[in-house]
Amino acid sequence: MMMNTCNGQMANEPKVRPATQANRFYTGDARALSEEVDSFLTLHAKDKQYEHVAALIVPHAGYYFSGNVAAAAYRAIPDGKQFKRVFLLGPSHHEWLDGASVNTAFDCYATPLGEVKVDLETAQKLIAADSVFSYQPKAHDREHCLEVQLPFLQRRLGEVPPIVPIIISTNDFLKLKRMAEALKPYLTEENLFVVSSDFSHYPSYEDACEVDAKTGKAIETGDVKRFIAVLGENASSGVRNLATSACGELAIATLLMMIDGQYEVKHLLYQNSGDIDDHDHSRVVGYHAFAIVRGASQEFSLADDEKRMLKEIAYKSIKDSLDGKRIAEPSGLTKTLNSKCGAFVSLHKHGRLRGCIGHFGEDIPLHEIVAEMARAAAFEDPRFMPVTKDELDDIDIEISVLTPMRRIQSLDEFQLHKHGIYIRKGYRSGTFLPQVADEVNWTKEEFVGHCAQDKAGIGWDGWKDAELYVYEAIVF
Repeated sequence: MMMNTCNGQMANEPKVRPATQANRFYTGDARALSEEVDSFLTLHAKDKQYEHVAALIVPHAGYYFSGNVAAAAYRAIPDGKQFKRVFLLGPSHHEWLDGASVNTAFDCYATPLGEVKVDLETAQKLIAADSVFSYQPKAHDREHCLEVQLPFLQRRLGEVPPIVPIIISTNDFLKLKRMAEALKPYLTEENLFVVSSDFSHYPSYEDACEVDAKTGKAIETGDVKRFIAVLGENASSGVRNLATSACGELAIATLLMMIDGQYEVKHLLYQNSGDIDDHDHSRVVGYHAFAIVRGASQEFSLADDEKRMLKEIAYKSIKDSLDGKRIAEPSGLTKTLNSKCGAFVSLHKHGRLRGCIGHFGEDIPLHEIVAEMARAAAFEDPRFMPVTKDELDDIDIEISVLTPMRRIQSLDEFQLHKHGIYIRKGYRSGTFLPQVADEVNWTKEEFVGHCAQDKAGIGWDGWKDAELYVYEAIVF
């Protein structure tokens, strides 16, 4: 019999991977499954969506236990968002592979909600690109970690684009790095990566909360080395019954190497099985949801009218403080002025610095940050006496709105005059704004060395084993 396959071509009967986990990890009844998934998604109807979402980290336990956390991840996808393909990465629960298996044996995957196409062309390209990829049937036959993602994709996206199913299983870090290098060219706006992982397995409820918090914070840094180090710390911590901190650690590590500090990792929700079923808190499994978002720094901009308004807000904040008035919220605020990002306010008098205070956090609306930092620069900078009424008209205000910081691994990623540097080591930290480079004749090594020594107080070479972050500034 000739027919249209799930890949849209005339051929023999298409090869369909059956829904092996229906009635195990989720119900096999199509109507009940749709209602269950939709009910979870509805719980997060008001959650923030990320227009430039690149990847999700999603749990893969039975829906009863992890469906709510999974829904938090899938709700991060904007309504109506379309992708060319979805890469599914997850661990092998049954077979040792010493590599990655890409499923090239099937035209599509079946679920009770219908069939999802496999992007066989891309799957085969991966296998041809590096021997670390192959197809090993047993890796996919009984595996649930990818299949359980499909009903959520079907209900969230409607028509699911072709998938690339990849199971990862190896202790060889260099092989993981090769996988990341082969997959990174596909980490574009047109594709979505879904990494499937549960977290702590089988400690007590209290221990799970503590261990999973550490693992989650490590993932939020976007730093694969930190992630691996925390897994090691957890394993050697002596936590009773802790079998693993993350069963999908290899897939997560691969993703972290792909994003390489260039993306923001948003933590969305944490629960463990004890939050769902409180009969036994002595042995639980943890679930996290994350969204990995492309650099907001490239999206953020300020119109000339918004810059003028921020200057007025800064001036009025200082003047009202001098007059003994409370800082009043301005009218006519735009969405951008209400966005949450960091800012520095610098005051100059006759060309000389008169005060400079800033805030890095993304926890306060921009217009409030500018008002607060202007007041602080005028009255709280310990290097200067407070600004007086008599000199206010001689004060020039410069505002630096900061783009989100991203972690870097070497100075090769730092661009003098374009990037500001933020150095953190333990409880010490320091920063130089990008425009500092315009005022001095330093090399990038001297720029970072002075920041480490003069700002962070960790010595000239202290930056070499510190955390380094870069950011850009919109200066006006």
